[in-house]
Amino acid sequence: MTIDNQNIYRRVKDALEQLRPHLQADGGDVELVQVTPEGVVKLRFLGACLGCPMRQITLTQGITRFIKKAVPEVKGVEAI
Repeated sequence: MTIDNQNIYRRVKDALEQLRPHLQADGGDVELVQVTPEGVVKLRFLGACLGCPMRQITLTQGITRFIKKAVPEVKGVEAI
Protein backbone atom coordinates (compact mmCIF):
# COMPACT_ATOMS: atom_id res chain seq x y z
CA MET A 1 0.00 0.00 0.00
CA THR A 2 1.35 3.40 -0.98
CA ILE A 3 0.83 6.21 1.46
CA ASP A 4 -0.47 9.42 -0.13
CA ASN A 5 1.60 11.86 1.91
CA GLN A 6 -0.08 15.00 0.59
CA ASN A 7 -3.53 13.72 1.52
CA ILE A 8 -2.38 12.50 4.93
CA TYR A 9 -0.49 15.76 5.58
CA ARG A 10 -3.64 17.78 4.84
CA ARG A 11 -5.82 15.55 7.03
CA VAL A 12 -3.32 15.66 9.92
CA LYS A 13 -3.13 19.43 9.58
CA ASP A 14 -6.94 19.62 9.74
CA ALA A 15 -6.96 17.41 12.86
CA LEU A 16 -4.35 19.62 14.52
CA GLU A 17 -6.48 22.68 13.80
CA GLN A 18 -9.23 21.06 15.89
CA LEU A 19 -6.77 20.44 18.75
CA ARG A 20 -5.01 23.80 18.53
CA PRO A 21 -7.50 25.78 20.69
CA HIS A 22 -6.99 23.33 23.57
CA LEU A 23 -3.21 23.65 23.39
CA GLN A 24 -3.35 27.42 23.00
CA ALA A 25 -5.63 27.74 26.02
CA ASP A 26 -2.64 26.65 28.11
CA GLY A 27 -0.18 28.84 26.19
CA GLY A 28 1.19 26.09 23.98
CA ASP A 29 0.97 24.96 20.40
CA VAL A 30 2.41 22.47 17.92
CA GLU A 31 3.74 22.79 14.40
CA LEU A 32 3.33 20.02 11.83
CA VAL A 33 6.83 19.52 10.42
CA GLN A 34 6.51 16.40 8.30
CA VAL A 35 4.64 13.22 7.49
CA THR A 36 7.22 10.62 6.52
CA PRO A 37 6.69 8.13 3.67
CA GLU A 38 6.20 5.51 6.41
CA GLY A 39 3.27 7.45 7.86
CA VAL A 40 5.02 8.93 10.91
CA VAL A 41 3.92 12.44 11.86
CA LYS A 42 6.66 14.74 13.15
CA LEU A 43 5.62 17.68 15.31
CA ARG A 44 7.43 20.54 16.99
CA PHE A 45 6.13 21.80 20.33
CA LEU A 46 5.85 25.57 20.67
CA GLY A 47 5.18 28.09 23.43
CA ALA A 48 4.44 26.75 26.90
CA CYS A 49 4.62 23.17 25.59
CA LEU A 50 8.41 23.51 25.20
CA GLY A 51 9.13 23.43 28.91
CA CYS A 52 6.06 21.56 30.08
CA PRO A 53 6.82 18.39 32.05
CA MET A 54 3.49 16.95 30.82
CA ARG A 55 4.29 17.31 27.10
CA GLN A 56 5.07 13.61 26.62
CA ILE A 57 1.70 12.67 28.11
CA THR A 58 0.03 15.33 25.97
CA LEU A 59 1.75 13.85 22.92
CA THR A 60 0.93 10.22 23.61
CA GLN A 61 -2.44 10.40 25.33
CA GLY A 62 -3.88 13.44 23.58
CA ILE A 63 -2.35 14.38 20.27
CA THR A 64 -1.36 10.91 19.03
CA ARG A 65 -4.68 9.36 19.97
CA PHE A 66 -6.63 12.18 18.28
CA ILE A 67 -4.54 12.14 15.09
CA LYS A 68 -4.69 8.35 14.73
CA LYS A 69 -8.46 8.42 15.16
CA ALA A 70 -8.83 11.17 12.53
CA VAL A 71 -6.22 9.69 10.15
CA PRO A 72 -5.98 5.90 10.63
CA GLU A 73 -3.14 5.64 8.09
CA VAL A 74 -0.80 7.37 10.56
CA LYS A 75 1.60 4.84 12.07
CA GLY A 76 3.02 7.07 14.80
CA VAL A 77 3.55 10.61 16.06
CA GLU A 78 6.90 11.96 17.23
CA ALA A 79 8.03 15.25 18.71
CA ILE A 80 11.24 16.66 17.26
